[in-house]
Amino acid sequence: MSDTIAKSIRDFVLKRFPGVGLKDDVDIFTLGFVNSLFAMELVMFLEQEFSLKIPNEEMRLDNFRTVDGMTELVARLRTGAPAGVGEA
Repeated sequence: MSDTIAKSIRDFVLKRFPGVGLKDDVDIFTLGFVNSLFAMELVMFLEQEFSLKIPNEEMRLDNFRTVDGMTELVARLRTGAPAGVGEA
């Protein structure tokens, strides 16, 4: 299931930045792709695409830096695990 989540997130990011080689562990913020507007679009996309609500305590930059991070966030919220569980 996480492969499906990652593909959906990757496709969303690549639609905005076509032609960019994006690996799931690359920090999209350091690449200069993300501004505050796109960050909010990411949140809205994740909530709508995966039918979930991202709580305020999960609105940490680290949850949105990479496709891997967003995939883990979605998976965690879907299982109802509390924030911090499964994080290194």
